[in-house]
Amino acid sequence: MSKIAAVSADSATLPLPRVLIPHPHVRSDVRTLNGSPYVVGSKVPVRRLWSWHRSGVPIDKLMKRYPQLGPAKVLDALAFAYDNRVVVEADLEREFQALERANQRKSEERRPLRQQAFFFMDELKKA
Repeated sequence: MSKIAAVSADSATLPLPRVLIPHPHVRSDVRTLNGSPYVVGSKVPVRRLWSWHRSGVPIDKLMKRYPQLGPAKVLDALAFAYDNRVVVEADLEREFQALERANQRKSEERRPLRQQAFFFMDELKKA
């Protein structure tokens, strides 16, 4: 199973709260992005736009980053996030937990490194 599929399978186990206020440019479908709200006509999750906006990225930079969305969809996605903050925050938390589990599995799969034997180690053993 690929890393992305493992993260997707894990994140599907945590349900999101119900959307309280629907918006025309945002959909939430279990078959797309495991139920995460996304911008219609793309697979850009609202949580991504919200987290960048919340961290101080200006809206015009978001529009430059996603020119295929256009201003109406970017602004509607952010309005959706403000109106349904519980849903978007739960989606961010779900993504964070899934990534933590994937990173934990990755670190468990790593083998311990063997110590490299150097030529002078034999001399130290003789002394």
